[in-house]
Amino acid sequence: MANLDTALKDAMSIDGAIGVALVDYTSGMTLGVAGGTPEIDLTIAAAGNTDVVRAKMRTIEMLKLNDDIEDMLITLGGQYHIIRPLTGPTGKGLFLYLMLSKARSNLALARHQLRTIEEQLEL
Repeated sequence: MANLDTALKDAMSIDGAIGVALVDYTSGMTLGVAGGTPEIDLTIAAAGNTDVVRAKMRTIEMLKLNDDIEDMLITLGGQYHIIRPLTGPTGKGLFLYLMLSKARSNLALARHQLRTIEEQLEL
């Protein structure tokens, strides 16, 4: 099991990683952050994505899909943004938010690595 600092460090070792955050989507509060750039405030980006997560959670509930979100992908011109809600008992209401450079990353591998990090994260 990995703690938060280890999980963030592991996420930053994913090829093409620009930044990563652990976010509480009920409050929008960022609980941990690593990486980022001077141009991108990762805390603001992560908090802004709480609306995306909340909207998708509501939609799944309204449709009575009886399923969970594995991850969400936002594709920009030069970046991938992966949102992965935590599934463990201590991760309720939290998600990992990973920003990747499109030119330097392998999306399938990054999703797999982020899933492994999420599964090992113990809060």
